[in-house]
Amino acid sequence: MGPVSLLPKYQKLSTWKGDSAKMTHLQAGLSPETIEKARLELNENPDVLHQDIQQVRDMIITRPDIGFLRTDDAFILRFLRARKFHQTDAFRLLAQYFQYRQLNLDMFKNFKADDPGIKRALIDGFPGVLENRDHYGRKILLLFAANWDQSRNSFTDILRAILLSLEVLIEDPELQINGFILIIDWSNFSFKQASKLTPSILKLAIEGLQDSFPARFGGVHFVNQPWYIHALYTLIKPFLKDKTRKRIFLHGNNLNSLHQLIHPEFLPSEFGGTLPPYDMGTWARTLLGPDYSDENDYTHTSYNAMHVKHTSSNLERECSPKPMKRSQSVVEAGTLKHEEKGENENTQPLLALD
Repeated sequence: MGPVSLLPKYQKLSTWKGDSAKMTHLQAGLSPETIEKARLELNENPDVLHQDIQQVRDMIITRPDIGFLRTDDAFILRFLRARKFHQTDAFRLLAQYFQYRQLNLDMFKNFKADDPGIKRALIDGFPGVLENRDHYGRKILLLFAANWDQSRNSFTDILRAILLSLEVLIEDPELQINGFILIIDWSNFSFKQASKLTPSILKLAIEGLQDSFPARFGGVHFVNQPWYIHALYTLIKPFLKDKTRKRIFLHGNNLNSLHQLIHPEFLPSEFGGTLPPYDMGTWARTLLGPDYSDENDYTHTSYNAMHVKHTSSNLERECSPKPMKRSQSVVEAGTLKHEEKGENENTQPLLALD
């Protein structure tokens, strides 16, 4: 119905760049440039697209221990794109996606924007999402680490808000192909805040983002990171894949190195860009509606996760948003000290306060 009606509009694309750019309804809406990028970078071939999808679907029977709650063509296609159309790798990612949700059921109960915990995290700017994409067509996500009020938001709820946001964004086929950029500003992130990051919760985040989600991350950029974030990074390195490690950039106070990879015209002023300062409520308004800042009930939810079994939750916590200060990416120049310490024990903080 919907996809078929789009075909006539894009019929002329079937002759673009020859027969190799033949359109299918699964590529409807993509620009010719993005279709060519998918062909060159991801090995996407419209002539065998349905066969590739079916090969992944046929592997589901090999994992009867996992409940595959969604197996339609469009859904499987995003996993193929995330793994450059290697069917076995795409199926492994699909299985890990649902297995992660089975193993962490509490995280995905009431997995929608008006869940109290997710709602608080979104209102506090976790994550920030820039409206415009960069010069490669990638969506830019922002995290201002110092805005983590640990009395208000658990790390798990922040992770849930990030995963929900990615679920919304990955529905866009252009982003399935072009991918994402994550910038984390560590300005004013205190040692006390860092001491709350345990190996178990960091491992949970790595498994959820690196191992279990069908997104292409073109880079993770740390700016203004203090020495203890270097120490944390050293400790989590063994959990990161080689490809992930190569895409993590530690810029420190040098925004020029950031601008070499992401042009200033795509960045807000906090990162030395030419755009206005980032409004922390931008993405929250998108998911919660224009009246997101009301201190009363939230009645608008524009996204309701389709990929987990919803169970009723009696969680009724007060969710009056507090005024958030915008994290500033301007710190005094200084030499970052690099110090490695601590045992990797899941029950202990990575950084212990004396």
